[in-house]
Amino acid sequence: MKVAVTGASGFLGPGLVQGLLERGHQVHVLARNVEHALAHLPAGVTGAAFNAGAPLPPEALADAEAVVHLAGEPVAQRWTKEGKHRIHDSRVLGTRAVVAAMRGSGTVRRFVSASAIGYYGGTRGADPLTEESPPGDDFLARVCVDWEAEAMQARESGISTAVVRMGVVLHPDGGALHKMLPPFRVGAGGPVGSGEQFVSWVHRDDARDLLLFLLAHPQVEGVVNATAPTPVTNAFFAHMLGHVLGRPSVVRVPAFMLKAVLGEMAKVVLEGQRVLPQRAHEAGFVFRYPELEGALRDLLA
Repeated sequence: MKVAVTGASGFLGPGLVQGLLERGHQVHVLARNVEHALAHLPAGVTGAAFNAGAPLPPEALADAEAVVHLAGEPVAQRWTKEGKHRIHDSRVLGTRAVVAAMRGSGTVRRFVSASAIGYYGGTRGADPLTEESPPGDDFLARVCVDWEAEAMQARESGISTAVVRMGVVLHPDGGALHKMLPPFRVGAGGPVGSGEQFVSWVHRDDARDLLLFLLAHPQVEGVVNATAPTPVTNAFFAHMLGHVLGRPSVVRVPAFMLKAVLGEMAKVVLEGQRVLPQRAHEAGFVFRYPELEGALRDLLA
C-alpha cells in the first residue's frame, strides 16, 4: 500500500521509511523541506510540502492508504514561553491539519500517530502505568492530551486510528542515549538527581517495528505504549550503561544542576514514569529487546 509519513527525516523516520520499503510499500513523505528530506531517503520515495502551522491539502497525501504522523517540535529543549508554544502547536495544529487532509482524501484507511509517555505526567513515582492510566497535569501531559484528542478525530471519521505513546527511544545516533554517551565514555557518568525515578525506555528498532506492526494490524485501535516491558530506575540505567561500556558510573548529576541547564524541562528527567506496554503485548507484538542490558549491548556493540 501507499503510506504517507511525516517526520521522515527525524530520529525514527528514516528507519521507518526503510522498513516500509523492505515490506513492499510505496512511501510518500510530508516535510517542510521536501528536497532536503528526499536527499536523505532511499530512491523512489516521493514527497510533498507540509507545514504544521498551515492547512494541508488532501492532494498532498497523493492517494495514500495509510498515514504515519511523527512530526513535531523537539521536546528536549529549554521550555521558554515561545518554545512551549512551538511544542504545543506543532503537535496539536499539525495533527489537526493531517486529520483534515485525510478526511478530504477519501483514500486513507489507517492512521498511526505518535504521542509520548509524557501523557502520564511526572509525579507517578513507581506506580505501574498502562494505557488505561489517567493523564497527568503538567505541561507535557496537557500537550499530549490535546495532541491525542486531535489524532482521535480521525477515528470519528471512520479511519482506523492508533496513537503510540513513545517512551525514551534509545539509539546512539540521537535522543537521550546520544547525550549520555560522552560523559559515560570518559568515566564521568552517573545517576541524575535521586536516581530513583523510572526510565521507560525502548530500543529504536522496537519502536520502529511497533509502528510497522500497527500499520499491518488495523484492528488494533486506540492508545498503545511504545516502551520495553522492563522499565528501570535511573540509577540502574546509569549502572548498566557504565557496565556495558566498561566504565564507572558514580558521578551523580545533582537536580539543581540539571534545572539550571534545562529549566522546567528538567522535570521530564528528574521525575520519570514507570510505563508498561500492556496493549502491545495483548495485540501479539514481541519486543526484540525486552531487557536493558541486551538493548545497550546491541546498540553499543
